[in-house]
Amino acid sequence: MLVKQQQLQFSAFSGLYDLIVPKDNLLRKINELIDFTFIYDELLNKYCPNNGRTAESPVRMFKYLLLKTVYTVSDVDVVERSRYDMSFKYFLGMSPEEDVIDPSSLTKFRKLRLKDADLLNLLISKTVSIAIEKGIIRSKSIIVDATHSLSRSNPYSALEVLRERSKLLRKTVYAIDEEMKDLMPKKNDSDDLAKELAYCRELEKHIEADQTLSTIPAVKEKLNLLKETITDTEEHYTISKDKDAKTGHKSADSSFFGYKTHLAMTEERIITAAVVTSGEKGDGPELPKLLEISQNNGIEVDTIIGDSAYSGKENLKLTANQDIKVVSKLKPTITQGFRKDEDKFDYNKDADMFVCPAGHLAIRKARQGKKTVGKKQSYTYYFDIEKCKTCPLRDGCYKPGAQSKTYGVKIKSAVHQEQQTFQDTAFFKEKAKHRYKIEAKNSELKNVHGYDRAIAYGIENMQMQGALAIFTVNLKRLISQQ
Repeated sequence: MLVKQQQLQFSAFSGLYDLIVPKDNLLRKINELIDFTFIYDELLNKYCPNNGRTAESPVRMFKYLLLKTVYTVSDVDVVERSRYDMSFKYFLGMSPEEDVIDPSSLTKFRKLRLKDADLLNLLISKTVSIAIEKGIIRSKSIIVDATHSLSRSNPYSALEVLRERSKLLRKTVYAIDEEMKDLMPKKNDSDDLAKELAYCRELEKHIEADQTLSTIPAVKEKLNLLKETITDTEEHYTISKDKDAKTGHKSADSSFFGYKTHLAMTEERIITAAVVTSGEKGDGPELPKLLEISQNNGIEVDTIIGDSAYSGKENLKLTANQDIKVVSKLKPTITQGFRKDEDKFDYNKDADMFVCPAGHLAIRKARQGKKTVGKKQSYTYYFDIEKCKTCPLRDGCYKPGAQSKTYGVKIKSAVHQEQQTFQDTAFFKEKAKHRYKIEAKNSELKNVHGYDRAIAYGIENMQMQGALAIFTVNLKRLISQQ
């Protein structure tokens, strides 16, 4: 059963907030900026209205998750900090003496209440509407790009992640008391995962036995991260178990296993749209969705700024129909005329290669025809035949017995003469200077709010993580512009 209990619970001690939580506190500013009752309205149908135990306010539960993202801490630590941090209590709408939730409630809230909720679009739409209302968004341009997030397990094995977590814990302890080096359990030197788990459990117990040391916040945070990793490894036994994650390519020689988040952002650095995909997906094909979502969120668009991945023929046709300029440099491999299976094979701008429907990157390419005759030129991309022979998608793609698998692209430079002319204008060059802003935003998401790695398995959890991270950076940007 759910009651509307997100209002601040007043008590004889509520006046403490005015004394302890300063006016310029980030959490106070967020509370003043946004009315979180929209979360209650969105999740109302996830609760039984007249039966069962009274549930914790969905607004408060959502705020707990938001605090996790803002401060990059575990479930256990965000709850523990809300026990004594008055700014946390104020933000959560708690009275100073009120007790906190059990950390396990956050897992249940994510799985039972937020599942199937379109949280990503909901939160972006809310912040964009505030930005429009306050006159923060003045430009009519969106900047587009994609950023990658590693799967929870990769590029490290379960054993490597455990070692990294235990190493961070030990370093934190040694910084406080260097004499502890001689008292620690003996490290596991083998590559046996079971032995590494046993060592980490022993280390956990050893630290917890010292009640003074284990209650120091810095130590406690690292200890809780290690405990979460131990539990996760024991449940899955391998941290690389992520069915939705796929291998993407940052260059011809560099790959990652995880997800991509495709973003659109205004020149004022407010994110207006996001689409989360598996890692192998190309950037260009997501542009129509980013444009549509941005427009649905109230953004008037007359210019799109992006790298060369977005200058494909279909994107140029789409934007031309809406009289939208595309500030994206042309590349022969994505600006050709008609090509076969163009909806199946994606161009990877970083590797400068095409990727097949199974996610395999071409291993080499060759240019055909005379360089001085544009109409007769083409690129042929060659794929690893050994992978093709065993590929589950080989039917209709690879002919049994064939000695090679290629993908041809014709280069018809005349088709894009208009875009080539536009590319040389002063307007194009001036607008292109804004592209760095989205790269800086990607860096903020990753380095400040933990978006460099997924915190849970599956694309739905990645979308949830993205929703909270993007909501956080948008809120911070709105506050900075007030």
